[in-house]
Amino acid sequence: MAELSDFPITTRWPAHHPERIQLYSMATPNGVKASIMLEETGLDYEVHLVDITSNESHTPEFLSLNPNGKIPAIIDPDGPGGKPLGLFESGAILMYLAAKSGRFLPADPALRWQTIQWVFFQVGSIGPMFGQLGYFHKFAGKDVEDPRPLQRYVAESRRLLGVLDARLDGRSWLMGDDYTIADIATLGWVNSLVEFYGAGKLTGYAGFAHVQEWLQRGLARPAVQRGLQIPTAE
Repeated sequence: MAELSDFPITTRWPAHHPERIQLYSMATPNGVKASIMLEETGLDYEVHLVDITSNESHTPEFLSLNPNGKIPAIIDPDGPGGKPLGLFESGAILMYLAAKSGRFLPADPALRWQTIQWVFFQVGSIGPMFGQLGYFHKFAGKDVEDPRPLQRYVAESRRLLGVLDARLDGRSWLMGDDYTIADIATLGWVNSLVEFYGAGKLTGYAGFAHVQEWLQRGLARPAVQRGLQIPTAE
């Protein structure tokens, strides 16, 4: 039977609690999706800091688990059939943990698929556009003299905030009264847009009242507050 030691990543980040889910991550907008979900579900896990600023996600050990070199990634020692399962892509991890825990993904088939569509909306639109805005506004891209890349990502991020705001009009959460993986996927990105990237003024964030109220509801959850700080910097 496969064991955690069969995964090369464990040679660089050893499992001190091999019976727990192993989380390889960093406290980035994508990384905190997994940590918030694990905190929300109460599933036992062990966290390993993968410092992407030092290219640790591109080491052979990490690439053996995620050939795309991105965090987060997990290994569940008690995966399907009781066999260890390695998994990458934050959206897939959220869906897997929801299925494993039986939480934050509706049982009703129609609502389930509608929730998944909002997860994909984050993965395919919110994340890439907010991330590019952050690059061109805060990081190396700010030195690019051509203003058009930043203008494009500001405009698209503003549009996406409008989509979220319209969805949240009259709703507490993206799926109504129920907090789901769609919210977990998106909260960290909206929070980072304002707090980490400092792009609130650029995107007109003050004009999206429903998004602001939703974010504050999310940040009031203790599991979200914990998850936003996991892994802690060493």
